[in-house]
Amino acid sequence: MSLAMVFPGQGSQSLGMMSKLSQVAPQIEATFAEASEVLGYDLWKICQQGPIESLNATECTQPAMLAAGVATFRLWCARGGANPTMMAGHSLGEFSALVAAGRLDFKTAVGLVKFRAESMQAAVSQGLGAMAAILGLEDTDIESACEEAAQGEIVEAVNFNSPGQVVIAGHATAVTRAIEIARAKGAKRALLLPVSVPSHSTLMRPAALRLSERLAMIPIAARPSFQVSLYGVDVKVHASSDDIRAGLVKQLHTPVYWAATVRTLIAAGATEIIECGPGKVLTGLNRRIDKNRELKMLALEDPQGLEDALITVKQ
Repeated sequence: MSLAMVFPGQGSQSLGMMSKLSQVAPQIEATFAEASEVLGYDLWKICQQGPIESLNATECTQPAMLAAGVATFRLWCARGGANPTMMAGHSLGEFSALVAAGRLDFKTAVGLVKFRAESMQAAVSQGLGAMAAILGLEDTDIESACEEAAQGEIVEAVNFNSPGQVVIAGHATAVTRAIEIARAKGAKRALLLPVSVPSHSTLMRPAALRLSERLAMIPIAARPSFQVSLYGVDVKVHASSDDIRAGLVKQLHTPVYWAATVRTLIAAGATEIIECGPGKVLTGLNRRIDKNRELKMLALEDPQGLEDALITVKQ
């Protein structure tokens, strides 16, 4: 049996996130307190009390999701959870995976994702970019809808999350047109996502350039404590520090292939895939990607989920 740990990114945040785990585990609020020291504001308070507009602003969402993933992983380890043999993160979740693997220092990562978020927001002014989830269409139909909707602007398929679920991103007006075209093509659902930047689209190239310059100054440990990690931009393992930096830059302005990432984890022997962070967005996607009931797909979203996962992995 082989355990894979996966870390969610933007889109999994919600007011009150991590509150149930925090009631039984001091590691949760302690981790957020560490992040707050770097950020200069009370990250935990925003996650619990809002306002939701503040939490959904990308410069807050990214540190919040990083802290949530790392805090949950710390709790897993403190409770005697087994070491994963493989890891993967969805977009921003790759930073959480790198911290969990011992490649990135946590406080360094907080400052890095803060810079990443600020660079992304600076690349596309608030309100000019958007992302939307399209459900129930073939990938090729969604790509065709984007081409038709562009009209001189940018809108692209950027997250291939599971069969029948693709996220698009680009100029807000073009995304709105693509939503209508996708609905006309028979999409079951097409809805805007609570994010403030068009992540993984070519509009993020200026942010990727700034991130590349910042990453060149960031130490990345040479020897991970766990085997990491598949990267969603090319579904490959990047072991060297330079390759990790390059992957983190590339994922900012190119698509994430989550469905292919999960299939590769399973092909490499993963029999248990545990989501480490708030909610269970990835767990839902993973179950749609591979419906084999012998595979254990669990989320550490609350104390019961934690207990279930600990028991399942021990068995």
